[in-house]
Amino acid sequence: MPNQDPRFFFASHDEIRSGAVTDIYFLRTKQVLEARGLDKRVRVEVGAKGLPEGYEWAILAGLEDVLRLLEGRPVTVEGLPEGSLFKAYQPVLSIEGRYLDFGLYETALLGFLCQASGVATKAARCRRLIGAKPLIHFGTRRMHPAIAPMLDRSAYIGSCDGVSVVLSAEKLGIPPSGTIPHALVLLVGDALETARAFHEVIDPAVRRVALIDTFQDEKFEALRLAAGLGDALWALRLDTPSSRRGNFARILQEVRWELDLRGFENLKLLVSGGIDEADIPPLLPWADAFGIGTAISSAPTIDLSLDIVEIEGEPIAKRGKESGGKRLFVCATCGTERVLPARSEHPRCRKCQADLVCRTVSLIENGRMLDPCPTPAVIRERVLAHLAGQQP
Repeated sequence: MPNQDPRFFFASHDEIRSGAVTDIYFLRTKQVLEARGLDKRVRVEVGAKGLPEGYEWAILAGLEDVLRLLEGRPVTVEGLPEGSLFKAYQPVLSIEGRYLDFGLYETALLGFLCQASGVATKAARCRRLIGAKPLIHFGTRRMHPAIAPMLDRSAYIGSCDGVSVVLSAEKLGIPPSGTIPHALVLLVGDALETARAFHEVIDPAVRRVALIDTFQDEKFEALRLAAGLGDALWALRLDTPSSRRGNFARILQEVRWELDLRGFENLKLLVSGGIDEADIPPLLPWADAFGIGTAISSAPTIDLSLDIVEIEGEPIAKRGKESGGKRLFVCATCGTERVLPARSEHPRCRKCQADLVCRTVSLIENGRMLDPCPTPAVIRERVLAHLAGQQP
């Protein structure tokens, strides 16, 4: 029978909270444990055995959703703060409680963390290449609209300066970022007239970023708009399609030369259109800002897994996993990191003998959130500190 449900194909908040978004074998596990009276107290840990595409590190994101999912349930949770940099085989989260009190949530919990961490990590990798230049996330249109706020939040905390979706920006507490679209240029019929109309109608607080690749050669269109609008323009956007692009860096260099030659040194160039990490270095000398979309929104997920490491306080794990609770420590002097048993007291660095500081923090105690979740802006600053090479 055809589906008669008029709703879009996404799970609601209540459906996720109820445990309906779970793999069937977790539901059957629940049924067996209940039937045989085998529910036990366990400790589980979340971590990655490896990272995608040769990554040496990843950024933890999606943690607030996990904490909201587990809040109010009789479990204790500890882990790395959201926005932390982590590596393979480092524990990022642990949960203690009776298995049946949270076991159904494994599917949703990993989904919250894996995709958000992938997006935040890709944004951070782009930021590392771009430096301090503006980086805007344009990729939400490539993914399901129901997860737009999650994608943009992850991109933002991963260090993007702005996002384009109105709802996402509202939730982040920042103004949405955008430019003039091709549709408006086509409807008006001329790039300069479009920019003038935009300038006359749109709030002056919005930066004027004019598109110059719709009808004409980028160099001549750039000069025409620069002369026509002058200081009213903040930037020109080049979104040249790949079929017309040739050497994109050379096009940018040529446009920059001609603008500078005529006194438009302050007019910036924003580049977009299928840009990924490998495309950034050759564009850096000429691009003043980057709009990156699909590469961030469809970033490789971080393949985190959840595994039992203790049952009733006794270490146990499946093959290929280290048993027993663990925490991540870092040397305050040399930065060396070590994974140690959770019960380790006053550990010292093997390298320099300085005290090790525990990076793992308490998050939920018997269902109660210990501290308010930090704002996205605070998490973003944590990521930027990691990228600057500061200690976690």
